[in-house]
Amino acid sequence: MELQGHKTPPQLLEIWRRHHAPTKNVNNQFQQGLSPLDKLAAAITSKVGSMGFFFIILAWTILWCGYNILASEVPALHWKAFDPFPAFVAYLLMSNVIQILLMPLIMVGQEVQGRHSEMRAENDFEINQKAEQEVEMLLYQLQYQQHLLLALAQTQGLKMQELIQQVEAAIGPPPAPKPVQKD
Repeated sequence: MELQGHKTPPQLLEIWRRHHAPTKNVNNQFQQGLSPLDKLAAAITSKVGSMGFFFIILAWTILWCGYNILASEVPALHWKAFDPFPAFVAYLLMSNVIQILLMPLIMVGQEVQGRHSEMRAENDFEINQKAEQEVEMLLYQLQYQQHLLLALAQTQGLKMQELIQQVEAAIGPPPAPKPVQKD
């Protein structure tokens, strides 16, 4: 479209779209980039990092220690201890049971924190998408207003170059865009 001999100003929205790739969902990209072993590790971590797994480990430890203690200390039961007390069980119980019980609890905590972090990241992504759409709409509105102003100036008999000089004399030239800094 031409306005009385002047070419239409650059299409700001189209220029912006050419120079800015659409926002990508990094969560989908991350999932697609995982190898089968990474997916297996993530699945195991999510199962081990649950309260259900913690209760299974706790129950197994109580059954194992209880059976060995009862088999060693109560001969009337006629149970054969597979790890006679106080040999290995006592030492293991004293030194490692706390670690065995804490490991799943720590993983549960990390799983919960990971879910929370993921929810925040998804929320940030949605906010950024909305902000991008709003900026795009503002650019469109500015482009529309620029066309209206050009048409109005031409109907008043002003030449584009004269109009630009008058505006720059009043408020100065437009600022140069700042380069985007990447971390």
